[in-house]
Order: sequence, then C-alpha cells, then structure tokens
Amino acid sequence: MPQHHIPDGLPGKIQHFIDGAFVDSVSGKTFDVLDPVSNETYVQAAAGQKEDIDLAVAAARRAFTEGPWPRLKPRERARVLNRIADAVAAQDARLAELETFDTGLPITQALGQAQRAAENFRFFADLIVAQADDAYKVPGSQLNYVNRKPIGVAGLITPWNTPFMLESWKLAPALATGNTVVLKPAEFTPLSASLWAEIFREAGVPDGVFNLVNGLGEEAGDALVKHPDVPLISFTGESSAGQLIFANAAPFLKGLSMELGGKSPAVVFADADLDAAIDSTLFGVFSLNGERCTAGSRILVERAVYDEFCSRYAERAQRIVVGDPHDPKTEVGALVHPEHYAKVMSYVELGKQEGRLLAGGGRPEGIDHGNYIAPTVFADVAPDARIFQEEIFGPVVAITPFDSDEEALSLANGVKYGLAAYLWTNDLKRAHTFARNVEAGMVWLNSHNVRDLRTPFGGVKASGLGHEGGYRSIDFYTDQQAVHITLGQVHTPRFGAE
Repeated sequence: MPQHHIPDGLPGKIQHFIDGAFVDSVSGKTFDVLDPVSNETYVQAAAGQKEDIDLAVAAARRAFTEGPWPRLKPRERARVLNRIADAVAAQDARLAELETFDTGLPITQALGQAQRAAENFRFFADLIVAQADDAYKVPGSQLNYVNRKPIGVAGLITPWNTPFMLESWKLAPALATGNTVVLKPAEFTPLSASLWAEIFREAGVPDGVFNLVNGLGEEAGDALVKHPDVPLISFTGESSAGQLIFANAAPFLKGLSMELGGKSPAVVFADADLDAAIDSTLFGVFSLNGERCTAGSRILVERAVYDEFCSRYAERAQRIVVGDPHDPKTEVGALVHPEHYAKVMSYVELGKQEGRLLAGGGRPEGIDHGNYIAPTVFADVAPDARIFQEEIFGPVVAITPFDSDEEALSLANGVKYGLAAYLWTNDLKRAHTFARNVEAGMVWLNSHNVRDLRTPFGGVKASGLGHEGGYRSIDFYTDQQAVHITLGQVHTPRFGAE
C-alpha cells in the first residue's frame, strides 16, 4: 500500500485573503478539503459567498483606483515580480510537498510545476520592461501611437490540476500589467494557493492588489463572474463550466479568456521514430495522472505499425509505477478527489464495452484505498465511442488505427475539442500540411508538450476562447488606446461655413 505522507506544518484552517488580511467567510461557512490518498478531511476551508466576493472586489477596486500599483513604472513592478519568483524558487520543495499532498500529483512532477511557476513571474517581469508599443506615422502629416493601460480588477478562476502553476500563469501577467486581482482557486485543492498571500506581501505587493476567496464554483466563482466591478475573467477548467461563465458574463460584456477541455490527438505515422513516439505518447497521457487539459488522450496510429505500437505501448503502460505520490519513483499518483475518481472509473467500465482492453482497467494490484487507477489502454476504439469523444481527464487512453493521411485528419478533427495535437512523422511536407489543417490551438511536431512561454496558448472549438502566453497575455490584461495627432494643416470638411 502507498504510504500516507502528511507534511509538517499544515494549516489549522484555510481562510480568504482580502485587503492584506486573512479572514473567515462573513457567514462562517466552510467546506471540507480531502487528501486524495486517504480521502479523509485534513482541513476546513472558508466557503466564500457573494458577500465575501463583494469585499474582495471592493478591496481590489480601491487598490486599483487609489493605490500605487497601477501607477508604478514597469521596472518597479518587475522588481516585485522578480522577488516573487525568487521566493517561489527558494521554497520549491515545500510547495511541491504541499501540492502533492493536496492533489495526488507525483512529487517529481509537482516540483517541476513549482519551478515553472517561478519562471512565469520572471518571464512577465522581463516582458513588461522590454515592452514596446506601436507608433504609426504618416510623414509630415500625422502621428498615431498606442497607450497601454491596465483595465481594473481581474477575476481569476483556476482549476485543481497543477493549481499553483496555473495560478501563476494568470497572476503574473495580470499583476505585471498593473491590474489588481481576485483569485478563486478550485475547491478541491486550496492548499498551495494560500501560500501566495505571504509570498506577495513579503515581495512588496500592496494590500488589496492580491485577494483570494476560496469556495465552490457555483457560489464564489459565480459571484465573481457576475460582479459588475470585475471587467475581466480568466478561467481555466472544463468546457461546460466555460459555457456557463460565458453566459453569465454576457450582460456585463466582460473580457473573457477561457482555456477549456481537450481530447487531443497524437497521430503516429508509419515513418515516425517509433521509440520516440511511444515515449512521448505514454508521457503525454499518463504524466500528471492524466489530469491535464493538453493530454494526448487519443492516439491515432497508421495501420502498418498499429499492432507493433499497441503491443509495445501496452507493455510499457503495465510497467508504469503507480503509488505513493511523495515517492520520487512514482510515475502515476492518486486522482484528486473521490468524485473525480468515480467519473474516471465510469469511463474505464464504459471503455471495456467500447474498446479492447490492453492494460489497466481498474485499481492497481495491492492498492485497495485512495483514488488510484492503473494506467488504462484501450485499442480498436471506434471514432463514435464515448471514450474517443469525451474528455476523461485521467490515466486512460484510446488507440485507433488509420489507413491514409485524409482519414487521420478526419479522425483528429472529429471531436468537439481543439486544444492540442501531437504529430509523429519524418515527412516534412506532411508534417507542416497536417499541422496547418488540424483543428487545434497548438501542435507539437515530433515532440512532447514543451511550452515556450512567448507563444500563444489556447484552443479552438470547445477548447477555449482567446489566447494567453507572451504578448497575448499582455493584450488581454490591458486596454490599447490609440492616440491620433495631426501635424500640419487640418483638412476638415467645413460644415455650415459660408
């Protein structure tokens, strides 16, 4: 059985952080937070309601309209962001330990996420200092230039998979550009989010610039989306929640950035480097316990190499180390929560009717409690199968054969999602042509999911709205105001003149 590692120094309760102070909910309401190995409640968190969101937004609004933060020079904000990055990097092991305890992610992968969180702050610190805005000249007659201005209070709603890193992905650009924020982290995983408050305070972020309200999506998240003083909402989560947020933000005409679900294809052609493709497609769906939006959860394999691919893939999947999330040898840990475990298991049972089971299919041997699912591989999955069409968000993969480039493209595009795609081929022309035609916001050619922070991140179809990453994040979190100046004679039609 996996060990039950409990970190030292866990908080006695998890509170909101509003206007520079840790506070309980006005109502006193709380909710239970479980750890995914024992599924026992280890802490109570304050359950934010509309009145708590109102207080947080009022603090953020005050800090925006009256405080120094939006008026600091970019270099001054960058110094604060770099201090935040230093603090995150200095406690990366502690962050990883807490994240692993709260989410069930393997400790080695949680450590990588903590380090990436620090890098997000460094990246946007650099970007705002180097930022240049456009000027357009008509020589001798006109000059037009662009002012970028922070927008106001940004509402940030983050998911429970790699929560600390995904929070940093929104917090860094929102704060770098001079906005103030209200963060509503996922209710399953509030532990690491509570660390931001001290990190920011020590780095010199003024009170009210960063506010944190815990709670359920239907309560705290809903109130944040509907608050008239929150002009921006950045949301990462599932597509159905995204649709609801879109509808609720519509009456206020809010700026929306939404990174939603995925059912991303990994397409393996017969001319691919099969060893590299197997390594990558295993990592692509079983890393982070399969709880990742960009998981390559459908593998499409050309018929000539299909049988070899399936047998080699299944053999490797059976050897993946499932166990204690805190053990550095663990490759797949415990799923985040019993509700999510039940959902993923229902897809595993469904898959036994819809495909040929090659590996996994239930609990790993010798582990009789906790949210553990053995890496599960289904082959011969038809394109209309639910396990081919629907996002499972766990260590479950569907493998399907194809006979031609056209069929591969049709299979790849034949779902409602369009977040990522992975393509394995040594034919240069095919690689670039297929990449252009696949309906995905991001494509990796002969590569696993490696992000360059300068590139746009986002999906098409049901996978999202808008892009973040690099300058796209700066665009989202700023208003771009055009200023026009006429040089020389003004030629205006003279209405009403003699």
